[in-house]
Amino acid sequence: MRIIYLITGSGGSFYCGNCYRDMLYVKAIRLVKGVSASAVPLYLPPDRQLPDNEFDRNVFFGAISMYLREKVSFLHDMPDFIEKIVDSGPALKLAAGMAGTTRTEGLEDLTLNMIKGDKAFRGKETDRLVNHMLKDGEPDIVHLSNALIIGIARQLKKRINGIRVVCSLLNEDDWIDEMAEPYRTKAWQLITEEAGSVDAFITPSVYYKSMFEKTTGINGKNIHVVPLGFEPGPYREKGLNSYSPSIGYFSRVTPMNGFDKLADAFIKLKSEKRLPGLTLHVCGGYTGDDKPYLRQQIRKIRKAGFGGSVKIYPDFHGVVKQEFFNNIDIVSVPVRKHDGYGLYVLEANAAGVPAVQPDTGAFREIIEKTQGGIIYEPDTVDKLAEEIARVLEDGKLREMLGKNGSSMVRNEFSLAKMSLDLSDVYFQLR
Repeated sequence: MRIIYLITGSGGSFYCGNCYRDMLYVKAIRLVKGVSASAVPLYLPPDRQLPDNEFDRNVFFGAISMYLREKVSFLHDMPDFIEKIVDSGPALKLAAGMAGTTRTEGLEDLTLNMIKGDKAFRGKETDRLVNHMLKDGEPDIVHLSNALIIGIARQLKKRINGIRVVCSLLNEDDWIDEMAEPYRTKAWQLITEEAGSVDAFITPSVYYKSMFEKTTGINGKNIHVVPLGFEPGPYREKGLNSYSPSIGYFSRVTPMNGFDKLADAFIKLKSEKRLPGLTLHVCGGYTGDDKPYLRQQIRKIRKAGFGGSVKIYPDFHGVVKQEFFNNIDIVSVPVRKHDGYGLYVLEANAAGVPAVQPDTGAFREIIEKTQGGIIYEPDTVDKLAEEIARVLEDGKLREMLGKNGSSMVRNEFSLAKMSLDLSDVYFQLR
């Protein structure tokens, strides 16, 4: 069986759970005998520093050319040489870190066009993508990264006889729900209309499956829940004697991900002098849009007199990520959204770090399985601070949660287990 993943890259300027998930899918399915898999990026290049990254170096439907066609009328049919220049690797990498590339404002029409597929996925470029996909033979399955590109499914089925299309579902609501009406409603309607071209959907949580069914009205019979799995890095047991209170934040630094809430909880705990020596460690990256927000939060912490107790990590991969997890006692990403998964929780648990998360989205579902953290309600800064302090002050609780999380992630969220679950879905479509 030959599988091709069409992934939407982030450019690598911030921790992208969906990009990491796509890489894990490719790696996992390659464990299955008789299966080959490759990944082709759309819009932006993937994060090249992801472990075992073997994504194709060609980027199709480049983000810059798509934007210019949508916004500049005389470039709607831009010459090939201009497209090649604006969608070059360096240009796309630069665009990925600039302000505006990760927010919906001004991109509503383009988003609808991508979901519908006919205008955004132009015939010439779709033909070029198909020819690239066919160079090593016809694929059996094409797996789309998310439902925001669901419109390409119909285009591919017109061009490749007998192709089966699988589509991942996760975090589409983050993008669509920021759109103003009538775009928001129209986006979900178009996804519903285009869903008939998809043979199977895959999502990592029961929560997100239920949300997607309710929002779109789609019958969930072909929506499969496949929890994410990966190969955890080394687990370093800190022990009670080496304890120094530290909080970690591991995600893109944005208001949606609630970094300001964690900053306020940190200030509260420091002001109360409840945890002497408490530090805050921030890892996950940011875009040009996020920089003013990050500076605002750091100024707030400095104004409170605690600037020297904050460390921002320059990277979120490899040894830097390992250093981050080695230096923290708990992790918390108090998101404002109802997160459909939260891969950062599993990453923290794998490293033996407990998570403190609001009782929203899929967090209860994940933490009940890993037993590697606590969830709290109501979702307020005061309650967040209280629960952080409770875990940091109770060494035995912290140690138990850390060991539970590390053990359960290794046993229940392994790459090998996910490969079996994925292959079950794929082979059912043959």
